[in-house]
Amino acid sequence: MSEIMRQRRSVLGLSQADLAARVGVDKRQIRRYEAGETQPTLSVARSIARALEITVDELAGEDVHRIDLTGEWWACWQTWNKGQEILNPHRIRMRQKGDILDVLAVTRGTQKFDEGGYLWRGELRLWDNEVLMGWYVADEAAVRSKGTLYFALHQHGQQMTGRWVGLSYDGPILTGWGAIAKTEDEVLSIVNRLKSEGEPRL
Repeated sequence: MSEIMRQRRSVLGLSQADLAARVGVDKRQIRRYEAGETQPTLSVARSIARALEITVDELAGEDVHRIDLTGEWWACWQTWNKGQEILNPHRIRMRQKGDILDVLAVTRGTQKFDEGGYLWRGELRLWDNEVLMGWYVADEAAVRSKGTLYFALHQHGQQMTGRWVGLSYDGPILTGWGAIAKTEDEVLSIVNRLKSEGEPRL
């Protein structure tokens, strides 16, 4: 536990005083934990894990082989506006805490609301390093869009392909292909490939 605390604190750029403030303990206590002189109680360990953005199991040294998807990505949705298909690539930021990813759109695919461009946020849960499931919601008050997301994860975590289902900008429930990848060209190529392959068959 002491080594994991030191490593994670370093990765996050936190001093012992910073971590102590987040956890709500004295800096000397953090020093003792990291020196291996004492172990935190379960409630303090939970607070430490939250502050270090890992699980309690990871803090305790459990070997977790989880793909880390934290970073800057491109997302693209197959959407429609007034009956016309739109491919909507835009930049997103993902921040992973254990199996949970917070997702935030940092640009709009189109700049105009009436063409379907809006900022959004969401949450995805990683299952067995294979599948991401979660939700999204428009982050701008004038937009009603919200729904669900399902992605299959590439085995090396390089891209995600799937679908969205949700309440559209103007009311009806719609669905379309979606992808997440590292570049705009790549994400557009994936969505175009998904479209050309057609609807999945049972």
